[in-house]
Amino acid sequence: MDQAKRLENQPQERRERLEATVHGRVQGVGFREHVARAAQSLGLAGWVANRADGAVSVVAEGDRASLDVFENAVRQGPPAASVLRVEVQRRPARGGLTSFQVRHGAHPGD
Repeated sequence: MDQAKRLENQPQERRERLEATVHGRVQGVGFREHVARAAQSLGLAGWVANRADGAVSVVAEGDRASLDVFENAVRQGPPAASVLRVEVQRRPARGGLTSFQVRHGAHPGD
């Protein structure tokens, strides 16, 4: 089952949204690709983007258990990264996300 179908089959009230800002050596080290692989393997929708201040923004929606595993992957990062601090907020899912994307260039979010 593809990612869009898995998301479609999850009741909206069971879905959550994770919003994170990751600080440290997280740009130019494969961090966004690491996050995208983790999200896609868990069937999450959302995006990851570099920020102009050197941090990385992450937004993901899915079920709580998958977001818990995903948050651990974000906090760990790939081997070349050095994650110093992660600011995480959990909210009810907004919906409207159908896949997980790596956004290129500095991105203010949405």
